[in-house]
Amino acid sequence: MLLVATDLAKSHGLRELFRGVRLSVAEGDRVGLIGPNGAGKSTLLRMLAGAEDPDDGVVRLQRGASVVYVPQRDDFAPGLTPRTAVAAAALRAPSVHGDAHEAEVLAGVVLGKLGFPEPRMDDPVERLSGGWRKRLSIACGLASVGGTPDLLLLDEPTNHLDVAGIEWLERFLTRPTNDLRAGACVFVTHDRAFLERVATRVVELSRAYPEGTLAVDGGWREFLRRREEFLAAQARNEEALANEVRVDDAWLARGAKARRTKAKGRIEDSAERREELAELSARNAAATAGGARVDFTASGRRTRRLVLAAGIAKGFDGRTLFRDLDLELAPGDRLGLMGPNGSGKSTMLAVLCGELAPDAGSVRHADPAPRVVVLRQQRVDIPPQTLLRDAICPLGDFVDFQGRTMHITAWSRQFLFKDAQLLQPVASLSGGERARAHIARMMLEPADILVLDEPTNDLDIPTLEVLESAIEQFPGAVVLVTHDRAMLGAVARTIAVIGAPDASVSVVASLDQALAALARAEQGSDAAARAAARGPATEASAAAPTAAVAVPAASGPRRKLSFKEQRELDGMASAIEAAERAHAAAEARVADPAVAADHVRMAAACAELEEAQSAVQAMYARWQELESKRGA
Repeated sequence: MLLVATDLAKSHGLRELFRGVRLSVAEGDRVGLIGPNGAGKSTLLRMLAGAEDPDDGVVRLQRGASVVYVPQRDDFAPGLTPRTAVAAAALRAPSVHGDAHEAEVLAGVVLGKLGFPEPRMDDPVERLSGGWRKRLSIACGLASVGGTPDLLLLDEPTNHLDVAGIEWLERFLTRPTNDLRAGACVFVTHDRAFLERVATRVVELSRAYPEGTLAVDGGWREFLRRREEFLAAQARNEEALANEVRVDDAWLARGAKARRTKAKGRIEDSAERREELAELSARNAAATAGGARVDFTASGRRTRRLVLAAGIAKGFDGRTLFRDLDLELAPGDRLGLMGPNGSGKSTMLAVLCGELAPDAGSVRHADPAPRVVVLRQQRVDIPPQTLLRDAICPLGDFVDFQGRTMHITAWSRQFLFKDAQLLQPVASLSGGERARAHIARMMLEPADILVLDEPTNDLDIPTLEVLESAIEQFPGAVVLVTHDRAMLGAVARTIAVIGAPDASVSVVASLDQALAALARAEQGSDAAARAAARGPATEASAAAPTAAVAVPAASGPRRKLSFKEQRELDGMASAIEAAERAHAAAEARVADPAVAADHVRMAAACAELEEAQSAVQAMYARWQELESKRGA
């Protein structure tokens, strides 16, 4: 075993997070750690990393094993670049021996294998999106142990990653390479699709279970099935024990005279049954508590159309983000937006909501203008020093919600807050608690259009399921920006995919179609990037895959190439063309919905795509090597 944790306990002040927790991790394990917000998942992960001590219990790590811990939030000093940040981390690797040059070489290798283009390696970290900063955090952790940790601990690794980034992380964890891999992994996540694709075991940390956790081998679907069976059996045990206690109560109520010939042991057994019943009742209550209550308030207006966009386009600094978009929003519509980070999703939201004017086309709103309520990704609408009571109940001690008056304590309990938290500043809350506070505030505002920008970040799975139900029941229109494939598949009725090189927008009706459109957009972007790297002489061939790859002839003597090398160079154009065709075919298979529905075929298709990408890169590297040698 790489790691064994036994009887772990932790409390914060008077609040007990967990007690009696046991966990073991072996070579090859990919353990998904889930649980309600506030259950202590991040705390437990820090204990496994040795960054926090338990109040009780012990964590034993295999002698000599290397551990990398990547926290949920990164912290990079100003002025760093990805290359300098990873090189600084690489200096700690035993294989580098403190050599700055070796550290920089290792940094370049790790960044390249994690998908960083060469120019981006020297960009200031402040300019990176949240998704690229997450990749950089992982790169720093891997470089600190030479690229191959025995145990990798990731806290909410999919937060801020776009779909391409999440799929990259899935490939990295499930199909490692010899020089960049983790022997085992434990990750905290609420991404159900990620759990299904990556986890070999799912562990839920919750008061609903006798030892504080339920561990199930398999992915998310298998965990759901086994959890339902366990909780149903636990509920039956409570019912049977309650019947026994009622019999005990009747016997004890008969008085001392009737009981004096009875064994003293029965009285003691009855007391034990009462204690066991209290524990079972508490566990079953925790199991049925579910997520926060979410129920959005509609404005009550009746209109057939809220927003009509015709031929709209928008761009900045000479770059067009999207163009020729026709879109209509009416009550009951559920629109999902997908695209890589930085592709313009937030800009499109601003144009549709009237905050930005389009560069071309028109956006017409109903009269009077629809009321738009926004949950922003950054969760910055509430100042951090605001008390929770003022954040979720800004107008006193009572809220008026859908015609009902409710005291602030009753209102806060719907979002799983404890009464004592009402006097705490928002800055002291966990990420999930801050997200629930923003939702509580949103629900007080009557809306015609709900705009939810990455609403799944930091929310636990029960609250995500309640949020999905609330979206379905909301009578107005909903615009949903998320990389959570499970939520998009459950909620969105129309999905707009942006990020294509030509700025066109694909509007589709299902998640499978959206993922295929996203793959095509990424393929086009990659082809454009390769064409730009090869120079203008080959741009035509990149634009037309059926044309032969144009390998420009270099002037100068050819005598520095051997006969075999010259033959290889002469056939390089057709070889590159064949490799790119194989790469395009592999991408098409990964985007095929039938393949995506079968995890075995999907794993094989992704492995084939990775091999095809490596083959194309190797071809271009070899071509450049031969051209350089010939022109020398």
